[in-house]
Amino acid sequence: MTRLELFNYELPEELVAQYPTDRRDAARLLVIDRSSGALTDRQFSDICEYLNAGDVLVMNNSQVIHARLLGEKMATGAQVELFLLKDVSVTYGQPETWEVLIRPARRLKPGDNVSFADELAATVLEKYSDGSALVSFQCVGDLQEIINLVGRIPLPPYIKREPEAIDNERYQTVYADKPGSAAAPTAGFHFTEELLGILREKGVLTEFVTLHVGLGTFRPVKAENIEDHQMHEEFYHIESATADAIQRAKAEGRRVICVGTTSVRTLESAASAGITGSVTLQPGWGSTRLFIYPGSQGFKVTDALITNFHLPKSSLLMLVSAFYDREKMLKAYQHAISQRYRFFSYGDAMLIL
Repeated sequence: MTRLELFNYELPEELVAQYPTDRRDAARLLVIDRSSGALTDRQFSDICEYLNAGDVLVMNNSQVIHARLLGEKMATGAQVELFLLKDVSVTYGQPETWEVLIRPARRLKPGDNVSFADELAATVLEKYSDGSALVSFQCVGDLQEIINLVGRIPLPPYIKREPEAIDNERYQTVYADKPGSAAAPTAGFHFTEELLGILREKGVLTEFVTLHVGLGTFRPVKAENIEDHQMHEEFYHIESATADAIQRAKAEGRRVICVGTTSVRTLESAASAGITGSVTLQPGWGSTRLFIYPGSQGFKVTDALITNFHLPKSSLLMLVSAFYDREKMLKAYQHAISQRYRFFSYGDAMLIL
């Protein structure tokens, strides 16, 4: 049994970042050397010093959609919010069908209609015991474009304010181009086009995978024995050329450096190891409920990790603890707290080598 309480820590509320830094790469960077245990305080723009020619930097290019839709029940005018979780049109067999959360849930039942704008409405098809629902959208024009016009950016609950204009740009990576996430892969926030250009000139290879982040990323683990925790299903995609580039790097002994836990989970979900230690990545679309925690499994692909600081008792904290060491990781968090690092989505970063 692995107790949930082992992944708890106390964080002063004022260290939860409410806004991004003025510049993306101006965030601080805590460098953790796993071989020596050394902790080094740097700026994120210094990351080029730690990446070498031939390294493969793997980033999640999923784009956050404006997932919060505020509307009214057509029959009564009651205000409701639909939070978009994932497009299930293909699996459900009906166009423009989404899994959503309804707030407040009691206001809508199957058959009810909701209006969001002149060009957008929805019908509730089904409701489920976990609080989610299935809805079918009716729109005039392209649904994704209308959602981004009508909806709001879905800031996480620990950011205690309503979305502002700055969030439309900064709650998104500069390389995001595959719409579908209900939450951002935040470790990539710190990269600028200029910084990526410097890395490429140095000979660092940049590759992209897609994992659409679900709302489960905000949900804390509640099972007292973490081995009983069930992850929400998320969908990912790996291009054949990307799989080939990563397999080639592993075969040649070059490092694969993942940007964010979503990139880690994508690669480790798609990877299989051969008898000789070779790594094979299955390209294409897949789905994952992979839960990585100390003692659960090894890492077949990931050699180093760039990540933000994660919530207490979260599956993300468990993943980074599995990549390093639980006690040493929590000591690194205590160092970050003592040095007044900024935490969570708009906060500072770690590089775990």
